[in-house]
Amino acid sequence: MKIEFRKIPLQPSEFELYENLVKFSGTFSKISPKLAKLEGSLEGLCEVDCYKCGQSFKIDLDEKVTFLVSDGVYSNKSDEEEFVVLETQDHIIDFEEILHSEIESFRSEYLSCDTCKDDSYIDIEY
Repeated sequence: MKIEFRKIPLQPSEFELYENLVKFSGTFSKISPKLAKLEGSLEGLCEVDCYKCGQSFKIDLDEKVTFLVSDGVYSNKSDEEEFVVLETQDHIIDFEEILHSEIESFRSEYLSCDTCKDDSYIDIEY
């Protein structure tokens, strides 16, 4: 799902999309001429690789996410501590791209499968 920035409504609108077994749903609305707020959740199963043995396994996702989406370069630094800011360069918000990026973030974490958690390896905690 893609939407042009100029067509984002002032009142929250709902969205829902899926990638494999992960559901991304929530609301989005414009909060200023160049800024939109996207609030949602990621739910479902995400396939990841164990960082020790490389075996694939699934993790259960139940995460709340909030983003500010800027139409162009974001310059107001006061909100940065509270929200993740995404910048668009083509005046279009691509929800599939946001979902895919979030899934890849989970896949890049150092996660252990059940076998390696119970093994005698030294487990690195971050």
